[in-house]
Amino acid sequence: MATSPFMQKVRMELRTHQYSLRTEKNYMYWIRLFIRFNDLKHPEDMGNHEIERFLNHLAVNRQVSVSTQNQALCAIIFLYRYVVRKEISNL
Repeated sequence: MATSPFMQKVRMELRTHQYSLRTEKNYMYWIRLFIRFNDLKHPEDMGNHEIERFLNHLAVNRQVSVSTQNQALCAIIFLYRYVVRKEISNL
């Protein structure tokens, strides 16, 4: 399966930080879902509003558990902190 250069960068950053393979797969899943949910916008062009919309979608429409929602949030925080290098606050 071909991945974009951006997602390859995400994977490399996860491996640099020595995340487990299982965590890597889960984070990649949530990051892809986040980007697709926001009409394939680049994360650099998104912020708190898009993150909140995505997390609300998970809770309301997909009815995921709090722990699943927290995992998605951790993946997104990782994305912004280590890949995009943009701080997000006040979530």
